[in-house]
Amino acid sequence: MRCKKGPFKGRQFTAAVILWAVRWYLQFPISYRDLERMLADRGVAVDHTTLFRWIQAYAPELDKRLRPHLRMTTGSWRVDETYVKVKGHWMYLYRAVDGRGQTIDFLLSAKRNAAAARRFFRKARRQRHTVNPRTLTVDKNAAYPSATKAMKADGELWRFAKLRKIKYLNNIVEQDHRRIKRLVRPGLGFKSFHTARRTIAGYEIMAMVRKGQIAAIPANDMSGQASFIATLFGVAA
Repeated sequence: MRCKKGPFKGRQFTAAVILWAVRWYLQFPISYRDLERMLADRGVAVDHTTLFRWIQAYAPELDKRLRPHLRMTTGSWRVDETYVKVKGHWMYLYRAVDGRGQTIDFLLSAKRNAAAARRFFRKARRQRHTVNPRTLTVDKNAAYPSATKAMKADGELWRFAKLRKIKYLNNIVEQDHRRIKRLVRPGLGFKSFHTARRTIAGYEIMAMVRKGQIAAIPANDMSGQASFIATLFGVAA
């Protein structure tokens, strides 16, 4: 049955089927072919290439629609980078969580330098669910002191914000990287920077949902997630 309205207009399958597939792919370490088989088991014949197109279309849309509903994070930022493979090359995924493990933000970058760190901090500060950090706990990457010094001078960071290099305090974000690694692994890397950025946006926003960062949904309430997301897209759960 072809969808006739909203963001699903022209799609061969119903919004309910599409959103179910997108949510499951973005939350669990499965490949597109795995998801194709899961849908076939439910009597829905969808090619894995179609599933890829759904993720590219709706992962960033999920990010956009869910962000206004995120709970506020704290001013204790734990910042680190991990690596993801894009078209055979390693790229840098900047990530930050607060002292409670709540995701602050993320940024995929081709480079690991002060300019990239500054872009990440700027992006994180622009979000409605973040506050100006009072502490920034980082690794030994020399780019962070340079970036924070420049941003304080320009008034982009609170001038009393403290930069700390305490490894054990960053364990919380390093452990959080493992979830991303598990999700990326079945896909054997991304084919382009563009597809990586869009897919990771979906991974990250659905992780925020599972952590309980959406005020309207208790953590790990799969039924509540499905209903709330359907509502955001204007369809019945």
